[in-house]
Amino acid sequence: MTVQQEALAGGEALEVWIDQDLCTGDGICAQYAPEVFELDIDGLAYVKGSDDELLLAKGATAPVPLPLLTDVVDSARECPGECIHVRRVADGVEVYGPDAE
Repeated sequence: MTVQQEALAGGEALEVWIDQDLCTGDGICAQYAPEVFELDIDGLAYVKGSDDELLLAKGATAPVPLPLLTDVVDSARECPGECIHVRRVADGVEVYGPDAE
């Protein structure tokens, strides 16, 4: 079983963050999951907090709501900048994104 399959099967809490240094501003993430991602005035994507506020701090994370997991994972897979990271909250292991096993 892969790390990704384990995360899904275990229903573990996941969080997502964007490396703005690699973001190309294509907005694919915001198209897939507008509840989680949004482009700011600088043209880069950011995650959104529970209050729908953009989290502009470097490395800011947002929880991945289970109903949106597929959309968030598709965002990570389709991102041309390979800048979206999804990891388990419990141990910080990346399960989707450029550093996933």
